[in-house]
Amino acid sequence: MKSNKFIQTLLSTLYIFVGDKLGILGPSLLLFIFLMIVDYISGMLASKSEAIKHPNNPKYGWSSKKSVIGIYKKIGYMVTILVAICTDYIIYTILQEIGVPHNTRTVFGLLVTTWFILNEMLSILENAKRMGVRLPQFIVKALADIKDDIDKNH
Repeated sequence: MKSNKFIQTLLSTLYIFVGDKLGILGPSLLLFIFLMIVDYISGMLASKSEAIKHPNNPKYGWSSKKSVIGIYKKIGYMVTILVAICTDYIIYTILQEIGVPHNTRTVFGLLVTTWFILNEMLSILENAKRMGVRLPQFIVKALADIKDDIDKNH
């Protein structure tokens, strides 16, 4: 029981510390991690669903090779976000050092994280479609448009 309480206290403290340091980026990163997990699981389920629909076609179905490539891709997402956060830190530190007023600590980190969040949400919808779900096109279009707007305007 005591170790459970210790772990809860440790996680709560860590969450508060990270939230204080990252501001709005903290919840965005948590959402992103959650969506990566949902995307990975929905991708596996979609592959299984396709394998059932196409039993003799090796093109369909779950593959450990595709799975590992997917994990590497998600690690690449996290590395890219880390680079964006480091860029923000460098800019923030330099501006602070030279006395230039600034309103935020994060710009690139938040933009890159938001872009990847939208990417994960679109991927989850694509996986649902692969499982036979009829998607409301307005949500697919809205997410794709927002992602395109970020690309074009930033």
